[in-house]
Amino acid sequence: MAIMITDECINCGACEPECPNNAIYEGGVEWAISDGTGVKGTYVLEGGKEVGVDDQNMPVEEDFYFIVPDKCTECKGFHEEPQCAAVCPVDCCVPDPEREETEEVLLTRKDRLHI
Repeated sequence: MAIMITDECINCGACEPECPNNAIYEGGVEWAISDGTGVKGTYVLEGGKEVGVDDQNMPVEEDFYFIVPDKCTECKGFHEEPQCAAVCPVDCCVPDPEREETEEVLLTRKDRLHI
């Protein structure tokens, strides 16, 4: 499952530089699939929507840091554990119960993002 940041986030920013997929953004910031990835052209998001990889997408959250589920791989293929959770001082980087994903799905996403 993808990781999410709860509303207990204190906006310290410790998680953002740890993400190997550039999936973490400050609240209110637009995001793109191409940020920190090797993807070119178009990309199919969760749910089937196709977007240009450089398209700016609406923030997932306005008030605190957020993780883009379409870019989160729980650090599979990079680290033993999600690095955002490992560095979070308030333990607000937690598994998202609405996005249960297998290791195979996460590794496939990693391969799609890092061509």
